[in-house]
Amino acid sequence: MVLREQGVNSHVETAYAFHRAGFDAVDVHMTDLQAGRVDLSDPALVGLVAAGGFSYGDTLGAGEGWARSVLFSPGLTEAFSGFFARPDTFALGICNGCQMFAALAGLIPGAAAWPRFVRNRSEQYEARLSQVEVLDSPSLFFSGMAGSRLPIAVAHGEGRADFSRQGEESAVEAALRYVDARGEVATAYPANPNGSPSGLTAVTTPDGRFTAMMPHPERVARNAQLSWTTAPAEQESPWMRMFRNARVWVG
Repeated sequence: MVLREQGVNSHVETAYAFHRAGFDAVDVHMTDLQAGRVDLSDPALVGLVAAGGFSYGDTLGAGEGWARSVLFSPGLTEAFSGFFARPDTFALGICNGCQMFAALAGLIPGAAAWPRFVRNRSEQYEARLSQVEVLDSPSLFFSGMAGSRLPIAVAHGEGRADFSRQGEESAVEAALRYVDARGEVATAYPANPNGSPSGLTAVTTPDGRFTAMMPHPERVARNAQLSWTTAPAEQESPWMRMFRNARVWVG
């Protein structure tokens, strides 16, 4: 289920990546859940991906309005809590979806240490190809990818991990971090585009079923979308592995 809200703009690329990985990708708008046209308890829905974009124009804070549409609806709060509690489900939040998931951390088992994602230290929107390192984490998406250093698209104005409002930096399960051209942790701009501590840009849960990440892997799923590669441009990029990892996990 590729979930979107008004202002979300990355649902097509996200659906494409999951389709290529072997999933039946279904487009679901929040109004489908609100009207009861889609039921999160449907056993056929095993994956929920909150896509990137600018829900509610970020007017309430990035991802905050989207999260509140769940938290202020008792029915949706119960539906999302039930989905996250099922042992056969996984979920991924990308960019705006990451910010939304962070605001829903109280509903996600194992997400208590997750931070909120707030305004970039540059005080401006950052859109570029940045380099990240895949960390050794429980995330089902990054199985077998630890140590990889890859370019990835970033496009956000509020991507700085902030533990002053929520979470615990010493306890969080980090999944990705920004690195510089030497492969060292990026602490300075522009290699670290938002100022996150220790370059943190993706978090997961201890069981690895739920992951939230600020960069956009769906926008670099093909080699043609990377800044440089020795591989044929028409082939899939290394980022496709994370989507296939999810398919392997489902079985």
